[in-house]
Amino acid sequence: MAMDERKQANRRVVKRLGMAALLMFGFGFALVPLYDVFCEITGLNGKTGRIELEEALSQTVDEDREVTVEFLATVHSELPWEFRPMLRRIKVHPGEVIEVNYFARNMTAEMVTGQAVPSLAPGLAAKYFSKTECFCFTRQALGPGESKEMPLRFIVDPELPENVRTVSLSYTFYQAKPEEAGKEISMGSGTLDSIM
Repeated sequence: MAMDERKQANRRVVKRLGMAALLMFGFGFALVPLYDVFCEITGLNGKTGRIELEEALSQTVDEDREVTVEFLATVHSELPWEFRPMLRRIKVHPGEVIEVNYFARNMTAEMVTGQAVPSLAPGLAAKYFSKTECFCFTRQALGPGESKEMPLRFIVDPELPENVRTVSLSYTFYQAKPEEAGKEISMGSGTLDSIM
């Protein structure tokens, strides 16, 4: 009798462990949409759009309005680079195509590949901010001590809500696998898994 009770107890434990594993697996899948909702509410990791230059140039420029765009830059601790915007802020008219540059320098004696991940705040402005060219579209490789200026071309949509007067575009550079230098990535994933 004691043996049957022990078997039943073991079966209950196995069932509970299996259920816990299924719940954890399901929670893992739920994290991506939950993260997207969190980012939308807080304005973190705002995902910007990407459009063709011709489409951007066809926009009507709102000469009566100015929006301040701030440029920020950080480097993940594992990436031995100097990285900064060449311009800290600029006033733009919605609808005009603007080009600015960021600067990057490899501080080591070996080839290092990095990937920039953008974030825009406030988050609600992300759907009104589009890039036609960006160093974040591909992984960047810098040789020993090499430095370069990297262009960013963008447009702020004239439909940006009137109460948004300043947007902050931030890039964080992460170290990427060397074999992926120059490889184009999808910016829609919102995760770092596709980078590292």
